[in-house]
This record gives sequence, structure tokens and C-alpha cells, in this order.
Amino acid sequence: MLSEEYAFHVAKPVWAKGRNREMNVNLLFTGTLPEYSTPTLAITAACSYVTFLNGEFLCAGPARTAHGFFRVDEIVLDGKLNQADNLLEIKSLGSYLDSYQTLCQPSFLCAEVVSEGDVVLRTGVSGNNIFQCTLITERLQKVHRFSIQRTFAEVYDYTRNAHTSVELEEGEAGQFITRNIPFPDFSVHPAQAVLAQGHVMHTDKTPTYVDFVANLPAEWKAFDFSQFEACSIWDAQKLEFRPKRLERIEYDGGAMDFPKDSYALFDLGREKTGFVGMTVKCVEPTTIYALFDEILQDDPSNPVNYVRMATTAVVRWYLPAGTYTLLSYEPYSFRYLQLCSVEGSCTIENVHLRNYCFGPIESKPFADPALQKIYDAAIETFRQNVVDIYMDCPSRERAGWLCDSFFTSRVERVLTGKSEVERNFLENFLLPDKFPNLPEGMLPMCYPADFRNGTFIPNWAMWYVLELEEYLARTGDRDLIDMAKDRVYALLQYFKGFENEYGLLEKLESWVFVEWSKANELVQDVNFPSNFLYAAMKKTMGRIYGDDALLAEGEALLKTAREWALSGEGVFFCDNAVRENGNLVLSGECTEVCQYYAFYFGAATREANPELFRILTGDFGPQRKETKLWPEIYFANAFIGNYLRLDLLQRWGMKEKLIEEIKGYFTFMAERTGTLWENDTPKASCNHGFASHIVCWLTEVL
Repeated sequence: MLSEEYAFHVAKPVWAKGRNREMNVNLLFTGTLPEYSTPTLAITAACSYVTFLNGEFLCAGPARTAHGFFRVDEIVLDGKLNQADNLLEIKSLGSYLDSYQTLCQPSFLCAEVVSEGDVVLRTGVSGNNIFQCTLITERLQKVHRFSIQRTFAEVYDYTRNAHTSVELEEGEAGQFITRNIPFPDFSVHPAQAVLAQGHVMHTDKTPTYVDFVANLPAEWKAFDFSQFEACSIWDAQKLEFRPKRLERIEYDGGAMDFPKDSYALFDLGREKTGFVGMTVKCVEPTTIYALFDEILQDDPSNPVNYVRMATTAVVRWYLPAGTYTLLSYEPYSFRYLQLCSVEGSCTIENVHLRNYCFGPIESKPFADPALQKIYDAAIETFRQNVVDIYMDCPSRERAGWLCDSFFTSRVERVLTGKSEVERNFLENFLLPDKFPNLPEGMLPMCYPADFRNGTFIPNWAMWYVLELEEYLARTGDRDLIDMAKDRVYALLQYFKGFENEYGLLEKLESWVFVEWSKANELVQDVNFPSNFLYAAMKKTMGRIYGDDALLAEGEALLKTAREWALSGEGVFFCDNAVRENGNLVLSGECTEVCQYYAFYFGAATREANPELFRILTGDFGPQRKETKLWPEIYFANAFIGNYLRLDLLQRWGMKEKLIEEIKGYFTFMAERTGTLWENDTPKASCNHGFASHIVCWLTEVL
């Protein structure tokens, strides 16, 4: 059975009249509640909401799901209505653009407060007990995106905060369904220290970061550069920073003076994910810049590289004289936060991040300090990437990628004893009737997401099938497996169209992905890691659906792929074969990750490939970049090569070597950010969900 349908009592989905297909519209819904004994707020939205009760943060959501479906959050207000009149505020954002963070669907909010069976406050166009609605004008609408994968950057002008009433109309919604998963942790994490303070210099240099700000690909919706009301990322690039003090001072949350054109660099102590918050008291009009990133760079004039991950990691507030309690609408990931007061002076206090992550998880003690740091970093990585779906990273994308999920799903079970988020995640791929812009039968590479340009990763769809089998073993949930059958067999039918005369997949379409390394340049015409995976997919389908013919096909394919990849008579498996004059010929190129694919899916075994096994376990690993052994074999990267390697070491019972290599691969990550990274260098995300899989290995071997 899929998620249960949810029925509101009387609330209707509503939005500003004529604006539900307009990008980046922010509305405020308000209502007052007297003291009630058992009130519950039921709420959902397209695309998002944040709620406050009597000025205090309450919740953010909803849990994301498929096109045409909307999960409803039920928030118990018991004990929170402690005044005669309690102000309930709901900020709702309708982004209405393609992204990997939220879906491009007509905007609406649907909410009601129910107490003892009575609806005491609701969304609607007319009648009693309805929320009042105004347009949030201080958040500028026509701005650039935060990243290609996410929605719009936050730019505020509080001279424009005279909210105007809007006429509502009943909105377009689909099917309301239950949430099914725990609510996130919204606790406050204060900044731990101030690392530097100094002066902000204004320059006339020309901004250079224009990628998706001024030249977004045509298939992605956004405002044209000529429409921008502001471009905070370009303005930020005209600032340079001259430190006057470079020493760590513990931060207690108290008021700090920010003279005109000054800045302070804050450290959260480790990377966290959530909403940027502070209280600002302006003695004169001031512009506050919040610049943030996961790491620091060695440049005192630009310590926080807010464009490092192809993001515009800047929130800007223009504030007239007065006192403001500021909280970003969007969640961000960072360890370092640089606050700047430009063209005016102010005081800032209570600098913090309000968490937006999975609930607290108790650590376990390790005698080895390095392992303790790595384990705790893995827990933090899991918590920040598992909120409503499994995410790749909580920073640049906040997207629900397949393959990543295969590894993260194991962690949820180990840490919580449940697979609740996994069920929602897998179910999301089954809910819609079809996926527009994708070939018939293909699954999205990440979801919920929009993919108007038609890009997909065929390999990642195969990992979905593999995850189904592990989910069944973890949960015994046969219903979900059976509901997935038609979709999985449609996927198989798609792949059969690419089988060549040997039964091998050839010339796969779109983004064929093995891992972030040289291997991704060797994916045509016949890629052997992809074929090892395809054989595993067929065998998995054979097992979970009792299809003996597919089991036999999978075994035959694995044998064929093995023979081809080793036909060069070397020790190492070749990555690919190419067509030359109609004939299939090995490229001669070999990567480290290809060897791990071969062992992981059974094309190689310790018994059948003893020399390769000896080389991989003895000569390869985190030390190989120093020893420079086997230079002709291209290095693997963190995802997924190093993880396949470590999983194989566990499978082979090599406990001591597994622990040694975990420390070799991950100690420096845990020490630098307190999270685990996408790559083995900090050039991309330093907080990636799959990386939390360390928990599984350390739990198993220690």
C-alpha cells in the first residue's frame, strides 16, 4: 500500500489571485488562536512553508514527494498556545521553477488548525476563521538563483516591508497524502567563536562569476539578468576584506559592534545545516551580508569562498534604522559565516544556525580518537542529509539522488532501526504515472526534481532496483516491491533496446556515470562497469520477482562482460570497448574503480583473480597517491570507488585493513569540517549523504 490519502476538514488550497504560476512569490498568512486544549496544525504547500507561533519558530516543510502529490504535516500545538490571543504566522514560498530541490508546480498553501474536532482557523477564499494573507514585499522577487540545482537566492530590502493584502483564489493541488516520517530537529546551534574582524573595502572591480547568474541555460527557468532587482552575488564580489584582528575569540552570543564597513568571521565549530539567524540593531541604515561556506581558503581578503561550489552563498538584508530578528527562509550548509555591515553601523547578537536536520542520534564511544571523530562526522553527515528524503548534499543541491540512496538507506537502518525515510524515498519514484521529458521506462536520476532538459543517468536507475532488494530484506515490505514491479520491468525493457549482439549494453544515452574520475571518460561504446551493474540488476529482479529467466540472463551477461573486459590478457579489467570498422575493440584503458565494480558484482572473485586481489588489497588504497604504484591505473574517487573498495574489505573480513583505510580516507575530513565529503578533496561538497555509510562499517567491525 502506498501512503494513505489525507483529507482536510474544510481548508482549501489558496494562492494570490493570478500568481500561482509566477516565480518566487512569497506570501504571509496570519491568524490568531485563543487558548485551546488540543490544537493541531495540518499544513502542506507548493513549494514550501515556514511557521511561527507568537514570534517563535515552529516548523518548516512540507516533506517533499512526487509531482501531483503533497504530504501533509500535522503539528501538535499542545501547550504552545499560552496567551489569550496567539499569533500564528505562515510564510509560504511559491518558487515555480525547475530545480532539484523542489518541484515546479502551481503554488498554493493549504492549512487548518483543528481543536477537539472543530476547525478554528483555515485557508480559504471566504467565510469564517480564515487566514489573512499579505504579500511579503521585503524579499526581492526578481533575483538570481542560489545555484542551478536550487531555487532563488535571498535578497531583502526592509524599506519595502509594508505588506499589502492580496486577493486569494482557490489553488490547484493534487492528492494529499500522509507524511509518514519524523519531524526534523529545529534546535538552535549558536556560533562558537569569532576568528577574524576587519574592514570592508569597496572596489570597482568587475564581477567575474556569471555562469548561471547572467547566462543560465535556456532549459532552466529563471529571471533574465535584465530583470534583476538586485544581484547580491555581484555586489558581494566588489567587496574586499582587510583583517585587523586574526585570533580566535570564544563567542557567547552577546552584542558585537559592527562599525560602518566592517566584518566578523564566525565559526560554528563544525559544519551544520539550517537557517541563518541573528538579531541586528541598526543605528542608521545598514546592509548586512551573510557570506558562508563549509571551509576557509587561504586568502585574508576573501576568506569565505561563497562561489566555491557553483553557488551564490550570500544572503543580503538592507535594513533601515531599527531592531530586527533575522532568519533566512532557506536552509544552508556551512561551518564559517562572515557577517558584513556595509555603508552603516549596527550591533549584532545571537548569531546562530537553527538546525534543519534529522533528530538527535546518540554516538558510540571509540578508544581510537580518530575513529571517534570519523564516526561522529558520519552521524552529522547522515542527520544533515536525511530530513524528508535522502539527499546528496544539503548545500548545493538538496536533491534526492539514486545510488547515493543505496548507501544512505543502510545507515538509516543501523542508526534508527527503521527505514521510514527510505520508504518515502522509494515510493516517490512510484507515485507519478510517468516522468515527462524522460524516455519511456527510464527513472529520474534524482527525485523529486524537474528535468526539462531530459538528462538522466541510466546507471542510477539500476541502483534503484538493487536498493529495492535490500529494502525488502531490511523491512519485509513486500507490498512496495510488488507495486514497483511494473515500473522495474518497464526499465528493463528500456535497457533491452541497447543490448548488442553479445547481450552487452552499448551506446547508452544521456549521462552515463561510473564515478567522479577518469572512469567517466570511458563510458562508450561498451562500458564494463555499467554492464557488471546491469547483470546485477537482472539477477536482482530475478530474485525479488521469482523470474528464473532473468536470473539466467544476468549470469550469462556477467560471464560475457568478464570475458570481454579481461580479453586483453592482463591482470586488470579494461573499462570499455569501442567500435572500430564495425568491430568491438578494447580501449586498453583501466581504472581503479572498474576493478572494484568487477569484484562487487561478481565478475571477479578472490579465487578466480588471485593476482588482482593481491594487488588491490596490498598496493591500492589511500596511500597509493604517495607510493605511486601502478601509475597506469587511474585513481578512484570517493564516490563510489573508495566506498566499493571499503565495502569489499568488509565483505572479505579484512577488519584491520578496513579500519586503517577508513582513517586514511576520512580523518582529515572529520577534522576539517566535522562531516564527510563528496570527493577526496574539498573541491565540491564537504557534506554528502552517502558518506555516512562509514557508520555501517564501524558498527559491523567494532
